[in-house]
Amino acid sequence: MKYSKKIRNWGIFSIAIIVAGFSIFEIIKDTSNSLPIASYYNYDKAIPLRDSVKTLIDTTDFSLYSVSYKSIHDQRVTGLLGLPKKSLTPLPVIILMHGLGDSKTVDYVEYGNNYFLKNGYAVLRIDISNHGERKTDVYDFDFTGEYKYWSRNIISQTVFDLRRAVDFIATRKELDQNRIGYYGISLGGIIGTIFCGVDSRIKVPVIALAGGQLNLLYEKNALTQEAKDFVSIIEPLNFVQHITPRPLLMLNAKNDEIVPPAMSKLLYYEAKEPKEIIWYDAKHRDAPIDTIYGDGLDWFNKHL
Repeated sequence: MKYSKKIRNWGIFSIAIIVAGFSIFEIIKDTSNSLPIASYYNYDKAIPLRDSVKTLIDTTDFSLYSVSYKSIHDQRVTGLLGLPKKSLTPLPVIILMHGLGDSKTVDYVEYGNNYFLKNGYAVLRIDISNHGERKTDVYDFDFTGEYKYWSRNIISQTVFDLRRAVDFIATRKELDQNRIGYYGISLGGIIGTIFCGVDSRIKVPVIALAGGQLNLLYEKNALTQEAKDFVSIIEPLNFVQHITPRPLLMLNAKNDEIVPPAMSKLLYYEAKEPKEIIWYDAKHRDAPIDTIYGDGLDWFNKHL
């Protein structure tokens, strides 16, 4: 996964949180609510999906379809839908999301897709805005640089895209719209926290290798109102508490150099019950893929 220098340096400020203790913790986690964040992700559900579904692979075990549909702001979303053939329909569905700089076909997402299919779940994976088949621009993803609005829009647009993905699921008779889970990795986890906070149709969220408090990217200016206002509509801390009473699972790496553990702890601290967090003795890129998907599967099997 690709990251800007700012994102790689998240840990600098977050270490101070641990050192200073919970008094500064309470100040830091205070996020801006000056923008109408509760209603920002509302949209007109009457807008036609104009979806397209084409068969790519058809085997004795599963079918794979190329999917596209219309999202908000006239965006065309690209995805892949996998259906296991040895399970009864309508099938429970897992929306599986990749991280920054990758796509729906990146190796670790392919692994998860195959893993969930083999265990009886349908899997829908889409490209994050301006990723994969949707990539049109190449800029540095950075919330404090000259493309900060572009970077913020990637996250907010994908939240809308995911809401439309649920609309798409609801049109498919082979999919159970009442049993939808979400599994997001890294940036997909950050986006997913927002998405699951605003869309109660997701029954079971699993957030992997992600965290909150994005204004920490502003380093010495992190506590300014400007920084908090800018990230407010994409700040996971502003949405995670709305996931309750649905069961939230967080999967994190103890030595994460991309999303520092302090940011993951902040997000978990802000979430309400029921919730659980699992820590792996690993860095961001070497988290044990079989284990993190296995723990996610256990969570879905228990709650979905």
